[in-house]
Amino acid sequence: MAKVSMNSAVNMSADEVWKMIGQFNALPDWHPAVSSSKLEDGGKLRRLSLLGGAEIVERLEKIDDNDRLYRYSIVSGPLPVANYTATIRVKDDGKGKATIEWSSEFDPAGATESDATSAIQDVYKMGLDNLRKMFGG
Repeated sequence: MAKVSMNSAVNMSADEVWKMIGQFNALPDWHPAVSSSKLEDGGKLRRLSLLGGAEIVERLEKIDDNDRLYRYSIVSGPLPVANYTATIRVKDDGKGKATIEWSSEFDPAGATESDATSAIQDVYKMGLDNLRKMFGG
């Protein structure tokens, strides 16, 4: 099983960052590769439309507003992964700023572990870089 973990510090309080990114349907608000998100199955599934026309379907596994985290899995999509589960968490640094952590575990599917890991890292980097631009960091 492959693992990816990346984080980014931003110049905004953890509570404010969580208000922006902590909703399961909020990905289009901060990730530049996601053009829209539609909730289904009572809010437990999100159907993400990506720039370029691809689609990813993800299932919400857990959300915890007190710990400022949510965990999700990929049901279907173009990424070269299977059994993918990820967590997005916002931590308070104790100085009024936040650290955003995005981590996952998955099996490579149709690609080498190195290529699958690189694809996931690219997704995370694009999102975290944009959050730094939005919030400062």
